Amino acid sequence: MCKTKMGVNASEPTRTRSRPSQSQGRHHRAPPTRSPSTSITGTTTTTTSNSNKTGVSSSTGASSSAASRTSLASLRESLPENPHIYDVAEIRAATNNFLAHRLSSSSSKASWRCNLRGREVVVFQRKFRRRIAKDELRDRLSDICRSHHGSIINLLGASVSGGGGGGGDHIYLVYEYVNGASLADCLRNPKNPNFTVLSNWTSRIQIATDLAHGLDYIHNKTGLKIENLVHNHIKSSAVIVTEPNFNAKICHFGTAQLCGETDETSPERDGSRSSRRSDSRALRFEGVRGYMSPEFQSSGIATQKSDVFAFGVMMLELLSGEEPLKYRYDKHTGDFERTSVIETAKASIDAEDSDVEGRLRRWMDRRLGDSFPVTVVEKLTRLALECVQDDPVNRPEMGRVAGKISQLYLESEKWSTNMKRPTDITVSYAPR
Repeated sequence: MCKTKMGVNASEPTRTRSRPSQSQGRHHRAPPTRSPSTSITGTTTTTTSNSNKTGVSSSTGASSSAASRTSLASLRESLPENPHIYDVAEIRAATNNFLAHRLSSSSSKASWRCNLRGREVVVFQRKFRRRIAKDELRDRLSDICRSHHGSIINLLGASVSGGGGGGGDHIYLVYEYVNGASLADCLRNPKNPNFTVLSNWTSRIQIATDLAHGLDYIHNKTGLKIENLVHNHIKSSAVIVTEPNFNAKICHFGTAQLCGETDETSPERDGSRSSRRSDSRALRFEGVRGYMSPEFQSSGIATQKSDVFAFGVMMLELLSGEEPLKYRYDKHTGDFERTSVIETAKASIDAEDSDVEGRLRRWMDRRLGDSFPVTVVEKLTRLALECVQDDPVNRPEMGRVAGKISQLYLESEKWSTNMKRPTDITVSYAPR
């Protein structure tokens, strides 16, 4: 996965680049295609057909349909999307009793890369934030493991210490291992700050497109029974970038629901600030400085609109290459000055003078070599600033955001095509 969360090197591609309109999610894997003469159970059947498609009795069709439904139902239950309920002893054995080398991480959560049931995985240890019934936990795990999208790292299963949720027990979430580096590491390498693998505009708009469609899938297209599904861990260190096409994958899908971090009894459809603060000290919310929306900081309740806020911050981070928050020591005052990427983005867009292009070029990541479509960058910056509005009601839905970024992706492709050097030019040194 990444140096910070789930892997070490960015190398093997996980999927080829496709246009945004084609990178849609899927809920279940389709069963393999079989020839018309063989049923799913392996029994050979005989079918007759002519140019008028007659000669098949209704009874035969009904029995075949019933048999197909039964076979498909049994096949669906045997698909690998079914969640694995691991025994804690398996987790201990795979992680050498939790003494194996941990993955380097920007968070305090323990994680290990290991081999489990013949598959390379990453195990995250997290603590329950509130008590969850065992049946409810199993149902949620089953739903989340059956959700798939090309921009989301799949959850394979889980194990619960102590046999259930709550009571200080831990849950071990097992995700597929993806070879790559985190977006935070790709943008900011402390050992070589002047270098980034994301040195061209095409790689960055590809990442923006993948992340927008991945979060839109989580919010609107999973088809799960969980109402108002949120991610609650959107940040650059929780995104894996793979080479060579620089596709992005979102980590930790389902963590908030399985660990009891969400308060589903609270009104969150409108995302308003009227959400009350939890009176229970046992329900401690987690957030990353710079990515937390104002209402999340005041209430601790994660909503889809707080996800949109974090996504907007990450887009500004992707454009500028800067951290969400920076602190610089002022020698004259002896204090630390706080700089927000939201504030610098607003200053480059909303100033009164007409030199928006010049300010935008100075604000953008200089490692792009000043080679990017300015109109596309301006549109994407304004869209990201819409996502980080203080009032959650004014923030757009992720479906609208994904649609707009898809349009910007297509505009970027046209720009890239026009920027290519002509290859049909011939040069002659002969005298005229």
